Amino acid sequence: MSEEMFLKYGCNPNQKPSRIYVENGKLPITVLNGKPGYINLLDAFNGWQLVKELKDATGMCAATSFKHVSPAGAAIGLPLSDTLKKIYFVDDLGELSPMACAYARARGADRMSSYGDFVALSDTCDVPTAKMLQREVSDGIIAPDYTPEALEILKSKRKGTYNIIKIDSEYVPEEIERKQVFGVTFEQGRNNLKINKDILNNIVTENKNIPDDKKNDLLISLITLKYTQSNSVCYVKNGQAIGIGAGQQSRIHCTRLAGNKADIWWLRQAPQVLNLKFVDGIRRPDRDNAIDVYISDEYMDVLADGAWQNIFKEKPPVFTKEDQKAWLSKNTDVCLGSDAFFPFGDNIERAKKSGVSYIAEPGGSIRDDNVISTCNKYNIAMAFTGIRLFHH
Repeated sequence: MSEEMFLKYGCNPNQKPSRIYVENGKLPITVLNGKPGYINLLDAFNGWQLVKELKDATGMCAATSFKHVSPAGAAIGLPLSDTLKKIYFVDDLGELSPMACAYARARGADRMSSYGDFVALSDTCDVPTAKMLQREVSDGIIAPDYTPEALEILKSKRKGTYNIIKIDSEYVPEEIERKQVFGVTFEQGRNNLKINKDILNNIVTENKNIPDDKKNDLLISLITLKYTQSNSVCYVKNGQAIGIGAGQQSRIHCTRLAGNKADIWWLRQAPQVLNLKFVDGIRRPDRDNAIDVYISDEYMDVLADGAWQNIFKEKPPVFTKEDQKAWLSKNTDVCLGSDAFFPFGDNIERAKKSGVSYIAEPGGSIRDDNVISTCNKYNIAMAFTGIRLFHH
């Protein structure tokens, strides 16, 4: 017995017909609202696997914000500081549930990339999470359940067309997975590798101390990478991804990309950014874009006469490179995971600039000694996991 769901089109409008199906049994999802598309469902299924594994590994509820089949953010439901509530723009929502905190962290890690995301939650979507989602630009959500009131809130999004999917949390896929490329079928065993703290026991650096909370952060980085298009690295701090670099051909470019995102996340917490006074009624995406430009090399695009008046109530001072460097130096105890080995110590040099103190990577490079010695230079603790996490 098979079950199928027909879709409007595939990755692009010209790719028809399109459907999803299972050859044996029933589809593990129920569409409660909307009409999810091909890429929506790719995001949904990858995102669900990610948050389910985060919940299993940490014991805490988890959320992820997916875009184009890679996570823009992933997090567990730790409470938010006042600063994080402010930079995630949820300080007006009152008391937040652990599930809402997890999504605020996942969405807030890289708000530019999360624009129009597909959300995955490990647990029931509650009212605080739904209210947060109600005002964000998002394509849809997948979760194991929804409270009745949360479901009604979400159904009101996008003039009633918001994609809401309920996943069977007990569903277990077949052990062999297949896909076709150019008419040729590829087949492999599913990546059922369990990621837990045992894989962090082989610490190869002089510094052997990885505290338990940092091990949790390293697990978050590795599980996130398991569902990120390779090459990929992931910076994590205090229960959430703060910089994800996906799909780069060179690992150093990946480390730089993710490191730059982690730097932006930290710079958004600087007083110069927290004190920006936006004009009343500015749209959330316009505000996010203005912050991104303000802390970039193109800051004059928002500070030039005739431009700043449309964004700010008063003209902000330039956030100078010297001031940014001073603020970035305060970011410490960051964790970093890599889906494959670092081939050169330059990756460690770049990671250190974004406050990395703990690393998990497979090991196995002919230059492992160079990577280890670079870590030792900065007293970084690094575990060799012995596992590769390529995802394509």
